[in-house]
Amino acid sequence: QVQFVESGGGLVQPGGSLRLSCAASGSMFKIYPTGWYRQAPGKQRTLISTITSGGGTNYDDSIKGRFTISRDNAKNTMYLQMNSLEPEDTAVYYCNILPTSLGKWGQGTQVTVSS
Repeated sequence: QVQFVESGGGLVQPGGSLRLSCAASGSMFKIYPTGWYRQAPGKQRTLISTITSGGGTNYDDSIKGRFTISRDNAKNTMYLQMNSLEPEDTAVYYCNILPTSLGKWGQGTQVTVSS
């Protein structure tokens, strides 16, 4: 299984920005699509963005135009640039390979948007 370590979260004011990183182990990262998920308090974990090995991207409507997903296959790393953050973006953010059965969930990184 591919293992992941997420980082880059923190406390930010509304309208601010953060850049999350997802470091992956194993060679499958370079081949399969990967995605960012988030889990808000009291809610289920949901997929918010995906990127293929070739760089094709997809975004949930809630983040479209504000977040940008990218990946560096040479570094086995995926990123999520988050701009214009809103309180509703507060959540623990996770990354995984798709299908998720090929990966192991990491600890996630907490993002809190508050004034």
